[in-house]
Amino acid sequence: MSRDIQLKERWEQLVEKLSNQFSKGENLDLDAIIYLIGVQELGKVHREFKKDEKLNLMHIAICRLLEPYGFYEFDYFDQEGWPHFQVKEKLPLLKAGEQSVLMKEAIVNYFLDKEYIA
Repeated sequence: MSRDIQLKERWEQLVEKLSNQFSKGENLDLDAIIYLIGVQELGKVHREFKKDEKLNLMHIAICRLLEPYGFYEFDYFDQEGWPHFQVKEKLPLLKAGEQSVLMKEAIVNYFLDKEYIA
């Protein structure tokens, strides 16, 4: 099976599973899944977040997702428990479609590592 077909199938499986668990079956989009990963990485799942905190959660998720690709490296946790990352390598300029594929691949790999999907 080609890598693209496998990624597409795993992505669809992941979206369906997360959507059923977190949005009563209404399909979550890429940003919503990134947000969920940020909440997971922060570890404070049972609280409300302000708008600026939601953006920070998405930033945490993106750093965590792109860490295995060598773009970010975990640095430290601050006094409130928020993780901080440092840039190791600048992201290449990618077209919108290429960015989407990279993020979907990183998200699928994240959930494979967590054994949430197979």
